[in-house]
Amino acid sequence: MKIYKLLFLLPFFLIVGNAAAQVTDYELGSSLFNRYTQQTGLFDLSDPNAVNIKVAVWGFVRYPGKYIVPSYTTVSDLLSYAGGPSDAAELEELKLYRVYEDGKQELINVNFSDIMWNDKLNSKFNRAPNLEAGDILVVTGSPRLYTRDQVTLWVTILSALISLSILVLNIVRN
Repeated sequence: MKIYKLLFLLPFFLIVGNAAAQVTDYELGSSLFNRYTQQTGLFDLSDPNAVNIKVAVWGFVRYPGKYIVPSYTTVSDLLSYAGGPSDAAELEELKLYRVYEDGKQELINVNFSDIMWNDKLNSKFNRAPNLEAGDILVVTGSPRLYTRDQVTLWVTILSALISLSILVLNIVRN
């Protein structure tokens, strides 16, 4: 009977133990429980045999959020993990925010062509930085209105005006 009580309490101890764990930007190996990507904003793509870091991707990508990735991950890999840039992204202006342990902050502007042709660039002028723990990659852009969006907007306005005019006519007749 006692074994059933222990089995019943085991999930509780696992949850409390994970909640009380210290949050860091580094992980050794990966968790045995979170091996699949979830649509929750936290994506675990860690390698069990490597040092893993926590980074974030925000802006005009398909899956923005926080990622747990191996330390050897490149910026282009991270963009791929995030589902790639959306059609409204401006790939000439990727921004990498980095905060150092002493509180110093750095903003690194990255061009997507520098990332794609990183091996062809002269090592002296390498513009594609390596990712570090706690980095935030921001893919800038601006929303674009396509013809379909403009037609939808005008049809919505027109239908609202027609409904309002029918309402006014019904009130005036009565």
